[in-house]
Amino acid sequence: MMLDQWAGPAAYETYMGRWSRRLAPRFLQWLEAPPQGHWLDVGCGTGALTEAICATADPASVLGCDPSEEFIAHAREHVRDERAGFAVAAAPGLPVREGGYDSITSLLALNFMAEPEAAVAEMAALAAGKDSLVSACVWDYGEQLQMLDRFWHAAAALDPHARELDEGRRFRLCRADALDTLFRRSGLRRVHCGPLFLRMVFAGFDDYWGALLNGVGPAPAYVASLDGDRREELARRVRDELPGGPHGRITLMARAWAVRGMPR
Repeated sequence: MMLDQWAGPAAYETYMGRWSRRLAPRFLQWLEAPPQGHWLDVGCGTGALTEAICATADPASVLGCDPSEEFIAHAREHVRDERAGFAVAAAPGLPVREGGYDSITSLLALNFMAEPEAAVAEMAALAAGKDSLVSACVWDYGEQLQMLDRFWHAAAALDPHARELDEGRRFRLCRADALDTLFRRSGLRRVHCGPLFLRMVFAGFDDYWGALLNGVGPAPAYVASLDGDRREELARRVRDELPGGPHGRITLMARAWAVRGMPR
């Protein structure tokens, strides 16, 4: 689907990558993976989670994989830790490691996979053993990602069709119960799901709106599809939806759901 195309690493970093980098260490703290493990980062994007693993999780190695050659090139350029490597790959067809991986994880990518059930099953199959961790983290598009909630509410007021593009309506894997079911049906045991919270602070409206003008991701792609007058009207509506703050700053809350399990 066109609106779900992710291309252009620099544009992605401005839109969501900066928040991925804030979320990644919190996810790893929640995960509590043992040190000196071999990791596979599925849907690594521009390398936010791989970089955080190297910085905070004391890995033996980390292999990040993503179907986008552009994102992998960006990750290789910016993540210089000798323990990190990158490959262009996606499920099905994830990289195999002799002896398996001790931790197989995915940050903010499950909802954009064509077959998430098959992807999680493949992740579990690549585990080194019963003590390995399989995990994922996704934004709570359905209830608490105010950055996009406010945008889609304003867009739907002008264009009822926009409601059908809202990730909260489209993505079933943005809820704790759906993630729990997905992991259990993929044959994992000791499945646990929990919330992670993040404050998204924008310097002002230009900082917020500018990130939506690059065409990368569903909301920016929708903005790019509008003519100039409709885009300006949408900007006015969105501005009215957003809270004010000291010195023009805009603070929005975000929640993500983290889930982990172990192979049988």
